[in-house]
Amino acid sequence: MKRPFKIRHEFVEFIPKARETGVLYVSIPYATAVHDCFCGCGTKVVTPISPVGWQLTFDGESVSLSPSVGNWSFVCRSHYFVRKDTVVWAEDMSEDAIARGRTRDKAARESHFEGRVKPLAPPKAEVTKSTSRSFWSWLTGGR
Repeated sequence: MKRPFKIRHEFVEFIPKARETGVLYVSIPYATAVHDCFCGCGTKVVTPISPVGWQLTFDGESVSLSPSVGNWSFVCRSHYFVRKDTVVWAEDMSEDAIARGRTRDKAARESHFEGRVKPLAPPKAEVTKSTSRSFWSWLTGGR
């Protein structure tokens, strides 16, 4: 297993297109942390910060991300934690363990957001020969 190593964090509003290796960019306004994969492959890693995504902890000096970052869809399949500006490597996971984790994460998201976003209901209109309106008439309020 690889040895832990230090990174640095940078609080930004917008994530830069050209990212430095070994830097975790944190955008509080957009609740997102982004970095190039810490294995060195250079793939962009996006970690949304939310109650059902990653949690970011700032202790005044360093940042930590929880849970681990598992890049299972990348060629590198890297897996690590970010703890106090340090990358700590984790073990590879089996395909079954990854599938269970994805199922658990999906269920957590669905449960968290259940009932929060209400779909727009189409306008209720009784359509009869005498009261039917064209779509354009309905859209413009009859003007």
